Amino acid sequence: MSLQRIRRAWGYLIRQGVDPRKVKFVTDGVSIYGITPDSDEMLDALREGQLALFVELGKITSSVEEDVSKFELDRDRFLDILRGSEEEVRSQVAGAGGF
Repeated sequence: MSLQRIRRAWGYLIRQGVDPRKVKFVTDGVSIYGITPDSDEMLDALREGQLALFVELGKITSSVEEDVSKFELDRDRFLDILRGSEEEVRSQVAGAGGF
């Protein structure tokens, strides 16, 4: 990333009243994106603040891991219930003379 582009992005943020020292910067090698601490929005600082699509992967990962954990817990409970039901049916069949 050229120093000229960095200066341009820095200048844009200052003109917007944003303290660049409090902004997280990310680049894709073409543009410079700024994420302010009080927002989950990512602005393209080289395109005069055009909103860029931003997804925080950490939040998504945590959400998916939580969903997987809940699924595994529900699955284990379900399997325990099935095993209990199977044992109950076997004992009833054995008590009734079996097959």
